[in-house]
Amino acid sequence: MRALLIDPDVPSAIRLGTAPEPEPAPNQLLLDVRHISLNRGEVAFAARRPPGTVHGHDAAGVVVRAAADGTGPAVGAPVVAFGEGAWAERMAVDTTAVAEIPDGVDPADAAALPIAGVTALRTLRARPILGHRVLITGAAGGVGRYAVQLAALGGAHVIASVGSPARAEGLAELGADEVVIGLEGIDQPVDLILDTVGGPQLAAAWELLAPGGNVQNIGWASDEPAVFKPYSLFSIGPAKTMSTFGDVHKVGPDLATLLRFLATGRLKAEVSRRGPWEDVATAARDLLERRVAGKAVLDVTPATP
Repeated sequence: MRALLIDPDVPSAIRLGTAPEPEPAPNQLLLDVRHISLNRGEVAFAARRPPGTVHGHDAAGVVVRAAADGTGPAVGAPVVAFGEGAWAERMAVDTTAVAEIPDGVDPADAAALPIAGVTALRTLRARPILGHRVLITGAAGGVGRYAVQLAALGGAHVIASVGSPARAEGLAELGADEVVIGLEGIDQPVDLILDTVGGPQLAAAWELLAPGGNVQNIGWASDEPAVFKPYSLFSIGPAKTMSTFGDVHKVGPDLATLLRFLATGRLKAEVSRRGPWEDVATAARDLLERRVAGKAVLDVTPATP
């Protein structure tokens, strides 16, 4: 089958090539992949994976072989999936990591959900957000745009932080109550921070956190370390906390929730770039250079005879 493989000798370290067909375990279904989505972290760190590895985690397609243990969707069901080796014509994936795509939802939009959407959804559950102030850094990216929408849906006062005025476009329409450049103009404490930037801005954002508040450290776009001033981690009153995020266990129910929000118009997929997977090098470069606001989706095109 054709697949996007790790190759450190090409731009972005990802190229279109061929790989062996996957062999599903009893608890896995076999997916005929139609659409994939790229995540900036996957692209940025692709060269760290072994050469020849089938890359990627986000896919949407049609079930061509149901799981042998009887779990999961039947043959012919359109599904969105999260798992290793997603950027290929076929993918073996755990039935606990898929959800059926409802009528009316574009499968390409569904493909944009797994990593970014689940990350936004799960980190927003770290604290109650109804009526609370939520700061989302790197809000113009894939996770950020979903987080803005979901935080607004949950009744939060949403502060969207971006790196430049151009990156602010559209965030107010998605539900941001405030859109700021960096942390400029934030003059009241915040209860929850979803941070994708890291570096000096993370240390500065910590100073904005209310007693009892929490920082969810999702990513680290900065090339610099975060240096905290002496005693800045000390706080009188309820503890301020910082948490890492990496829980992608059994995401099927969360994917179903996100799909329901898409189907009912309460969530937008925010796919700002779409094209054939032959264009992976260009799409990867644009992600790294922050030319994509939201998500990049590639269509898995049939091989030319």
